[in-house]
Amino acid sequence: MIKLQRFHNLLIALLCAPIAAIAADGNAVIVNGGANPAAIACVACHGEDLKGNAEAGIPRTAGLSADYIVKQLHDFRAGTRHNAMMQAVALTLSEDEIAAVAKAISAKPGVNILVTAPTNPSADSAAWIAMRGAWERNIPPCTSCHGPDGMGVGNTFPPLAGQPAMYLEAQLHAFKGTPAGNVAKRGSKAKMLATRYNDPNGLMRHIAASLSDAEIKMLAEYFAAMDVSDTPVAADRIFLK
Repeated sequence: MIKLQRFHNLLIALLCAPIAAIAADGNAVIVNGGANPAAIACVACHGEDLKGNAEAGIPRTAGLSADYIVKQLHDFRAGTRHNAMMQAVALTLSEDEIAAVAKAISAKPGVNILVTAPTNPSADSAAWIAMRGAWERNIPPCTSCHGPDGMGVGNTFPPLAGQPAMYLEAQLHAFKGTPAGNVAKRGSKAKMLATRYNDPNGLMRHIAASLSDAEIKMLAEYFAAMDVSDTPVAADRIFLK
């Protein structure tokens, strides 16, 4: 009986040993992709430094919260956030790979703002909506959730500053339920067109629905225009860590 127990313990140890040895390597996934060939490398789209591609509307992921990245990948899997490429990647990454790559991405330098918001924005400007909102339409300031200068807060509200304008505009239209440039009236049909509905309590869907196409465009350009420095983020300016 004792020998059988020892054999059992040895067998368990042998089975577990290779699992630890092949634990997912987040940086390897970033550069080479996942074990499944369909899980392409992050750098293929997001760039070697993971700072995105403004011309293609591909977002910066470097420095995002690990928990935020994990949630987004799970949301792509579940279909509450739509993107054909990202859904394919999310579906083919293992849970260990998702956790590892999220941790590795979060360790990259976070966004650092060189240009700060104006102190006295003009009414109805992008800066006005970003910092003061449009309360007559129940639109809160963007910075009330996404932090000063749109640098992001915690694991729920990602940085807006420094993200490509094309990407920000596309995400607002995805929440709104209309494609960029479409001025269709809001209604049941428009809601069916929504391609992103993973926002807490439907907050972004409500805000996007109340913004005009012109406001969406100017807000996207406003936050995209905030210069991003390559220097390390000052400790008192880090919101995502």
